[in-house]
Amino acid sequence: MTGEIFDAANQSAVWAVILGAVLATAGGFVATQMERYVEHRRRERNAALFFGELLTTLQIILYHAHNTHGRGDPFGPITIRMLKSARKEIDIYDRNRETLFDLHHGDLRARIQNLIIRITMPLEGIFDTTDEILRCQDAVRDAGAIPRPDLEGRVVSLKQQRDTGYEFIMETAEDLPRIVRDLEPLAHHSFRKLDEIGRSL
Repeated sequence: MTGEIFDAANQSAVWAVILGAVLATAGGFVATQMERYVEHRRRERNAALFFGELLTTLQIILYHAHNTHGRGDPFGPITIRMLKSARKEIDIYDRNRETLFDLHHGDLRARIQNLIIRITMPLEGIFDTTDEILRCQDAVRDAGAIPRPDLEGRVVSLKQQRDTGYEFIMETAEDLPRIVRDLEPLAHHSFRKLDEIGRSL
């Protein structure tokens, strides 16, 4: 009789230990999943804040570049400086591109990457053609009274290429506000105030 009572008590203790182990394991699993979820949300929010601010700043710079482009020499020193500032923002993007993967919206990641590429390539082209135009113009000046139709024709062609690249950048920049708006819910932040302040400077 004592053996039966002991066995029953033993079995109860074993089941209690098993149940405790199962509950501890389940609790640990749930806690880990919750921690991962919270960390994922935190990283995604930080990434959305970063790219939202970066793209808003890029948008502001291109807005001011377009204003200076419409005054005097379209590609004078101020416009070129503005475009170089835009290139610096893209450099910041390049240095932090792995952060893009914290955004778990594949379509949004692809749109951001595509937009940056579509701005970077013609931007580099503008800098290259501007340098080449200046070299050709220097060579024409050095020639003095000697006609250089080859160089003059080259300058005309380069200016057309530069204008086309600039127009492509400005067309692409029209997608910036839409992307920034799509980042706002993830960032839990509105970037409109930053844009308004930047445009008013």
